[in-house]
Amino acid sequence: MYTDKRGFTLVEVLWVIMFLGLMAAIVVPRFADATGDAKMSNLTKNLQQVRAQLQLYRLQHNNTYPTDIAAQLTSKTDEDGTINPAGAFGPYMKFFPDNRFIDDPAKSDATGGAEGDGWSYNAATGVFLANSAGHGGL
Repeated sequence: MYTDKRGFTLVEVLWVIMFLGLMAAIVVPRFADATGDAKMSNLTKNLQQVRAQLQLYRLQHNNTYPTDIAAQLTSKTDEDGTINPAGAFGPYMKFFPDNRFIDDPAKSDATGGAEGDGWSYNAATGVFLANSAGHGGL
């Protein structure tokens, strides 16, 4: 008796689906971790960049920090910190960076230090921090 076997049995198909599901369960969490690592790397880079530019601003402006950090770091300024397109100093940055840990784009570059804003800045001490949970207190 001759039997014509074409295709796969139900058991074989279920084994393949189970194997693919197991592989997906192993691989997908690794990609989720990579996204968080990329955000942390970007946040660290932005903090280093802004902090370095704050120190340069302080050296060129008689040992004072900017009062309006985003405006004064992205514009030309006079020695007293007044924004002036013909100023002798700056701009220190082309644009002020966003904090990628903040979900609301309108608040990701805010520097007021309010809960949920992207950055916390103290003009008296020059302390510049990321203002969000999940970044390890950078």
